[in-house]
Amino acid sequence: MNREDFPMLNNNLIYLDNGATTLKPNVVINKIMEYYSSYSANAHRGDYDISLRVDNEYENTRDLVKKFINAASKNEIVFTSGTTESLNMIAFGFFKNYLEAGEEILLTKSEHASNILPWFKLAKDNQLKIKYIELDNNYEVSIENLVKEITPNTRVISLAGITNVLGDVRPLKDIIRIAHDNNILVVIDGAQCVPHMRVDVRNLDIDFLAFSAHKMCGPTGVGVLYGKEELLEKLEPHNLGGGMNESFDNLNEVYLKPLPTRLEAGTPNIAGVIGLGAAIEYINKLGIANIRKHELELGKYLFAELNNIRHITIVNKKPSSTIAFNVDGIFAQDVAVYLNKYNICVRAGNHCAKILKDETGVKNTVRISLYFYNTKEEINKLVELLKDKNKILEEML
Repeated sequence: MNREDFPMLNNNLIYLDNGATTLKPNVVINKIMEYYSSYSANAHRGDYDISLRVDNEYENTRDLVKKFINAASKNEIVFTSGTTESLNMIAFGFFKNYLEAGEEILLTKSEHASNILPWFKLAKDNQLKIKYIELDNNYEVSIENLVKEITPNTRVISLAGITNVLGDVRPLKDIIRIAHDNNILVVIDGAQCVPHMRVDVRNLDIDFLAFSAHKMCGPTGVGVLYGKEELLEKLEPHNLGGGMNESFDNLNEVYLKPLPTRLEAGTPNIAGVIGLGAAIEYINKLGIANIRKHELELGKYLFAELNNIRHITIVNKKPSSTIAFNVDGIFAQDVAVYLNKYNICVRAGNHCAKILKDETGVKNTVRISLYFYNTKEEINKLVELLKDKNKILEEML
């Protein structure tokens, strides 16, 4: 789909590492260049034409994000540096004051480091308890296993909507309904789900959501923190400075601006936010349902093709748009280096999910993560190179 929109694909490149970051279409690149070359002023600072244009473009992106995830208000959309910062703001800006000693945070062992480490630190600092939902035989979250772990002390569940290693899609609506029935708040790491499927925060009743622009055809260094407005009102800013205050006359007279401005101190990544707006408009034109359909079809094809190679072990139990595998007897990084010789980009290692090995028994894997611009022809080239194990071994010597 729309491969002609991506200049990187003119380099005889097969890019299969979309879980790490996606390629950028011309409309995003041009929009960022336009900002830097035509109206490169600061946001919410000036009273001259190009500064007002920046304000309009910046806030237009906020409106695009609001509509994209169906938030109730623009006040619920906060721009950050990415999913990692968003999740840290949620943990330390809100839950640090919300949770009491002995209360429980419920995670899984298939979460990305950004949805594990902030909770680890918060639990250690505030004497909280970390618990894990045991994954089922398919390495997925089942409602039965979720319910088993909920106790009267469970106060927050924090999960990826789609995981970054195995690509399993969590049943968010059921999880959130059960959580709310038990007075539990839910945080969703949306880094892998927002770019690939419709995420309607009101329909799902999500309390907090975090995602990044660069995983959805946008620029690096910018992301979104969504929260229900009544919850964001209680989130303490972790950055204090210019732009987010109304006035400060002395220690006891500091007044902050309303949401979302008070959570966006300093000069933001203006070009990144404007680029995110262009990326959302681009995805809207393609249709998120069309994107999901295409990549799932590719995932099924890839799963079947790899499954036919006797010396390949797939960690996934079911097809997905993200497949993790190993070539028997060959280190994952060596496979990635071998494929790189043929301009095929894949990820190798633990993929920032360092405790997933407790569930799968596998520490390092080769990961293929697909997006809408990938093709069956690319998969065929990959599979052909993986079929001959002796060729891989010879080229690694």
